[in-house]
Amino acid sequence: MKRHYTLLFTIVFISLLACAQEKKDTTKNNYELIVPDLTIPWGFTFLPDNTILITEKEGKLIHYKNGAKTEILGLPEIYVRGQGGLLDIALHPDFKNNGWIYFTYASPKGTSKGGNTALMRAKIKNNTLVNKELLYKAEPNTTKGQHFGSRIVFDNNGYLYFSIGERGDRDTNPQDITRDGGKIYRLHDDGSIPEDNPFINISNAKKAIYSYGHRNPQGMTIHPKTGAIWSHEHGPRGGDEINIIRAGKNYGWPVISYGINYSGTQFTDITKKEGMEQPLHYWDPSIAPSGMAFISSENYKKWKGNLLVGSLKYQYVSRCIIQNNTVIKEEKILENLGRVRSIVQAPDGYIYVGIENLGIVKLLN
Repeated sequence: MKRHYTLLFTIVFISLLACAQEKKDTTKNNYELIVPDLTIPWGFTFLPDNTILITEKEGKLIHYKNGAKTEILGLPEIYVRGQGGLLDIALHPDFKNNGWIYFTYASPKGTSKGGNTALMRAKIKNNTLVNKELLYKAEPNTTKGQHFGSRIVFDNNGYLYFSIGERGDRDTNPQDITRDGGKIYRLHDDGSIPEDNPFINISNAKKAIYSYGHRNPQGMTIHPKTGAIWSHEHGPRGGDEINIIRAGKNYGWPVISYGINYSGTQFTDITKKEGMEQPLHYWDPSIAPSGMAFISSENYKKWKGNLLVGSLKYQYVSRCIIQNNTVIKEEKILENLGRVRSIVQAPDGYIYVGIENLGIVKLLN
């Protein structure tokens, strides 16, 4: 009997040790809270002095420096409704010399009620936005609260890309290039339209459109080797996608999709169609992706080349291992800290992640 209890104790002890080890292994990373007490850090970017500009969706632009938050004044009027508010932020590639910052937001500017996504650039002087220039404003306004987008990136040639969701008008906006919404746009840094944009010579088309057939892109980044634009977008119930964005291409929403209505009914019975792009990867069930960054830093040697995608729904970062433009494996990191909203690889080579109702954390190696 004594031997029996000894054996039982040994088995229980080993099982508990294994569970503890398993729990530790599922984390597989450490983090440090860098900026505390943020509500919805929709976007953030690092200034040359390593301080941080942060957008809070509620309509606040914050400068974080030496442990203190300073609110930057002078924002335009922001339409805060549903998923709309102050959205992404990015620096001009030559910020050190020209001082331009770019941000997207839900704007009520226009004749109809409600709002739609806008892109503005400005400079900061004495903690106030100055030299504000509205570069793009989507039309028409709507009081719907969903699918504003929006992310901003500059490519290696200095072109500016930004995304706008289809604003909840699924069957009208995304497939119509004469309408805003459900699109990724390309501009010069001053807001002018490149002469080689794909729809520049099509009558009545929105000339800034670079790609269309999108639902709600809330992640966009540049591939560190190829320079290609990678984006992800929310599907409905299932069908969140990763895409490589190419000029003039149609990404299919809502004609093709790997998702269904939230009610469980179908809105399309096809997942492929000639002339429409297939996603590089899709999630079913949906993870509600937000934030996106490639790891190109030597700080994470084993993860170099991986793609990070945040999950709002399940509250983790997906580390996507890529081979030949295919996601061959995913690993969950930074689990259960909160809804992951934004991801940035900073100039110091570390990954920083904006998490709702927590703040910005630094992923340690």
